[in-house]
Amino acid sequence: MHPISPHTEHQNYSIHENYYVGLMSGTSIDGIDAALITVRGEKLHLQETLSYNIPEDIKSEILSLCNTGDNEIHRMKTMDRMLGELFAKATLNLLQKANIRPKQVTAIGSHGQTIRHYPNEKVGYTLQIGDPNTISNLTGITTVADFRQKDVADGGQGAPLVPPFHEAVFLNQERISAVANIGGMANISLHHNNQLIGFDTGPGNVLMDLWINCHKGAHFDFNGDWASQGTTDQLLLDHMLQSEPYFAQPAPKSTGREVFNSSWLAKMLGTEQRSAADVQRTLLELTARTVSNALKELSVCGDVIVCGGGAHNLLLMARLQSHLQSKGVRVRSSAETGIDPDWVEACAFAWLAHRTLNQRTGSRATVTGAHKDNILGAVYYV
Repeated sequence: MHPISPHTEHQNYSIHENYYVGLMSGTSIDGIDAALITVRGEKLHLQETLSYNIPEDIKSEILSLCNTGDNEIHRMKTMDRMLGELFAKATLNLLQKANIRPKQVTAIGSHGQTIRHYPNEKVGYTLQIGDPNTISNLTGITTVADFRQKDVADGGQGAPLVPPFHEAVFLNQERISAVANIGGMANISLHHNNQLIGFDTGPGNVLMDLWINCHKGAHFDFNGDWASQGTTDQLLLDHMLQSEPYFAQPAPKSTGREVFNSSWLAKMLGTEQRSAADVQRTLLELTARTVSNALKELSVCGDVIVCGGGAHNLLLMARLQSHLQSKGVRVRSSAETGIDPDWVEACAFAWLAHRTLNQRTGSRATVTGAHKDNILGAVYYV
């Protein structure tokens, strides 16, 4: 059992211990992360975790749906149901592993799988699939989902949603000044001018994962081992940093595969021949630079906690430390605070489900740019 001690409002929701499940599948689409937590008052404990594989044919269809194509509505709704079934199976397997019955669980918080995220359109929208009706029906557990759409409807980005959880769990600890969540995309959370802020800095692992999959058939670069065999192509790095408008865009802002994808990478690489390992090293440096630049611009000092898959990339962690060294920053994995970096986001959506059922706000307007803090999600009862 791993303790998580969020410092939230002094509100005792219940004197009893309540179970919640959090489900997350991020832009890396590397599987479904399922976390079982208990909540008692303001104390959270991570009880059990499970990673559930997404079959390659489903992953391929998800990636296809991230771009415009033929027969989209039928394909999307079919995949919506199929993913809902996978999320339900992940939940039931998690509960079996924990020896917990479904009726003991208060609710599931399911993020779903993002396939489109366009909050800055004239009529902005965000779309996650993984049908919560199916999840609720197959598990027999009340399910909270559609977390992002309320914030977008209120003029916000709908992302990132994890900063309030980061604040509750990490930012009130001594010396911790910021959190960097490095999944497919990277985002940061911190206090600035006495306000919680957070935004996507750009690509996290997504471009590195695309490149190594193309050249090595691997899903990710373990420890940054392949990148460590290459050398940063400074001209390419400068080209990416200077020619992509997102990096200079002010917060609030969010991004995804709509911007940072294989087409973006091909455009940046052009026709010049380069060592594949050098490109991988340069993509790693792009993530390190964009995350560290954002933190330095906000005058971060103290410890930076890293969660998400990027926390396991030893070379990436070392490069972040190198870029932030002059600011007196110490880069640490969230594991050092008692929560495995792989499970932070899943825990966050379990926590958000708890907030929603207790009619507490889950978003922060200072993060997303919405008009107000909002109670997030829709509730799908059994």
